Amino acid sequence: MKILEWLPKESAYDYTYRVLLHNIVNLELAPGSEVSSNKLADILSVSRMPIREALNELSRIGLVRILPQRGSYIAKIDVQLVKESRFMRMVLEIAVAKLACGGIGEKYLEAMRENVEAYRKADSAGDYDKTLELDNAYHELMFLATDKAWVYANLRTQMFHFDRLRRLAMGIIENKGENTIKDHEDIIYAISRHDGEMAEMLLTRHLTHYQMDLSHLMKQYPDYFISRKNEAE
Repeated sequence: MKILEWLPKESAYDYTYRVLLHNIVNLELAPGSEVSSNKLADILSVSRMPIREALNELSRIGLVRILPQRGSYIAKIDVQLVKESRFMRMVLEIAVAKLACGGIGEKYLEAMRENVEAYRKADSAGDYDKTLELDNAYHELMFLATDKAWVYANLRTQMFHFDRLRRLAMGIIENKGENTIKDHEDIIYAISRHDGEMAEMLLTRHLTHYQMDLSHLMKQYPDYFISRKNEAE
């Protein structure tokens, strides 16, 4: 489990939630594994109250399963939720990319280019926590550039299931990082050319790679996933 730095003015609950979310999304806490409130309290140097509150909130968004009299477990990656969150993201991002193709400030295009270079360095170094962070930041820039920050903030709360699949793929799927870099560069090109049709095609392709990743990863890590047909297991 990765322990993050406690930010200034951050409450015990906010810190606990942020650390647990980071470790769940980045698979430091493996899907299906049990988590102990007492152990977490010791590791994070907080009381059990913020631990319980954080676990309850993570349960509400489907990342933790709390079973009475049995304990708390990191939820497995729900295939249906992955598909639905990816669908939501694709619909919204295509709309935002088309808006961006109508014209955005050069500062945003430059920020996207700088993001690609930072991603390239992180991927080369095998820092996949960082590459996931940068990948999300790249897409956020399109929302910021089109005055859709509120839309992105709400979208992010629905993306954690998809993010776990993406994080699992990093370092496992061949050429994953290189393909992401190429896609991001192409999207910048489409926006700079004000070509909405090209941007839509590129984003659709970019966000459809997951289908092959999902099939491969489910075979390699069958215990990490759950489908609705075996949800009761």
